[in-house]
Amino acid sequence: MERKYIKTLRNGVFILLGNIVYALAVTMFILPAGLITGGTTGLGLLFYNIAGIPLAAFIAVFNIVMFIIGALVLGRKFAFATLVSTICFPIALGIFQNIDALRHMTADPLLSAIYAGVMIGFSIGIVIKAGASTGGMDIPPLVLNKKFGLPISVLLYCFDSLILLSQMLFADKEQVLYGILLVFIYTVVLDKVLLLGRSKTQVKIITEKFEEINRMIIRQLDRGSTLIHAETGYNRSESLVILTVVSNRELPKLSELVLEIDPKAFMIVNRVNEVHGRGFTMEKFYQ
Repeated sequence: MERKYIKTLRNGVFILLGNIVYALAVTMFILPAGLITGGTTGLGLLFYNIAGIPLAAFIAVFNIVMFIIGALVLGRKFAFATLVSTICFPIALGIFQNIDALRHMTADPLLSAIYAGVMIGFSIGIVIKAGASTGGMDIPPLVLNKKFGLPISVLLYCFDSLILLSQMLFADKEQVLYGILLVFIYTVVLDKVLLLGRSKTQVKIITEKFEEINRMIIRQLDRGSTLIHAETGYNRSESLVILTVVSNRELPKLSELVLEIDPKAFMIVNRVNEVHGRGFTMEKFYQ
């Protein structure tokens, strides 16, 4: 119960921090440089210029519709967390816009696009990792990710790029180019943030001393292992290959221990983006 409370509190802090950083990016770089953006704001600008629909009205209706869809598909917990973002972001934006020093960081649109991209990617990433979203156009990628397993960062990039390209009907072409750069940067940063702390190292070990090395992995490193039946290509002799997954910090220790047991051991090391299961996303238990 205490662990669940701590996790909820930590997620709440991440949601607040993400929205504050997002509001800072808009105040410090996007608005002063006149950058166009993707997302709900970009979509609203498109409909305003094509059909004359007021920007505020479009954003309000669109956010409500997306909020309902997110609640139905992603659950009440997601809806509550997203509601926090919906309230926090405009309040933070209103406060920061009244601080004159924040609106005079740089007059260079390229620097503005770069820094805004990094800050927005970081902010959306930690909000999504906390189980929420910043609302609006963040929700469709999350819904498609849950239903079809499509990457969130790629979907965000595609949606935002289409919205930006559509604004070529009324915006300056150079603005669109800066906008595409902004979307590209925050997509890359978002992808890195979403994978932060989840990447692990997969190791395959081919050795004649597999019993001893397997015992070492279980007892000294406290990691699980799988023995895979294999056949050598040259001599056609049967052998067992040890497969294990360790944290990135444990790899040097594993390599050292393996070479102490068998200096001729053949090791194949791969980086994996995410690992689910006991010892990683679930607690270990011993029978």
